[in-house]
Amino acid sequence: MNLSRKLFALSIAVLLAGCSKSAGEPGSRPEPLPPGHGVAQDTTPKEGPRLIMAESYIRTYLTLFGGLSPMQAQLEARGADGSKLFDTWRDYLGTMGMPDYRYDTPRVSQTNTLMMATFERAGVALCDRALEHDRTVKPRLIYDFDMPAKLDAAGFEPRFDVVHRTFLNYPAKLAPTDRTNRFWKLYQDTATAHAKVTGSRFSPAEAGWAAVCYGLIRHPEFHLY
Repeated sequence: MNLSRKLFALSIAVLLAGCSKSAGEPGSRPEPLPPGHGVAQDTTPKEGPRLIMAESYIRTYLTLFGGLSPMQAQLEARGADGSKLFDTWRDYLGTMGMPDYRYDTPRVSQTNTLMMATFERAGVALCDRALEHDRTVKPRLIYDFDMPAKLDAAGFEPRFDVVHRTFLNYPAKLAPTDRTNRFWKLYQDTATAHAKVTGSRFSPAEAGWAAVCYGLIRHPEFHLY
């Protein structure tokens, strides 16, 4: 019995000692980090990049086409030259991830390669048809600049910035990589290779700008979040 009383008294003493600890004593509150030491932040990705809903991309394509309705954009994308750049929206909506109520097919909830390839196909059609439009009709949709046959790096930079802002919404010089020079090489390589092609509806310079457009509309910053 005496032992129990002693243990009880000891526990009370320990509890009172803990409660009487002043707030100013070391360890009672977090201390600030030394000067020059930032707060640690976990920036590792927690899941892979994904596409947003298909309706958002379709709306973006329609806006880039000049605010056309879906059927008007379909006609413009298909064209009349038989190149079959685009078929019909009905052919693509399922692979874009949208639900198809005719067959009771639900919306696709996971990004997949077929979905991305379908968006890229629609983007390529937009790039080509917009180029055909912009070289003959104003106001221009995508390529709001002239396309000289001979172009140097200094002339490429401001023109590239125009299309970069159109698709990625910020100046090319703020890109995290040397994006302008990389796309300048893409333009040069495409224009040089296209100069050997006969019967094309695009000149070498136009083919170079179309390739630049393909790169931007396929860019992860355009598609993924």
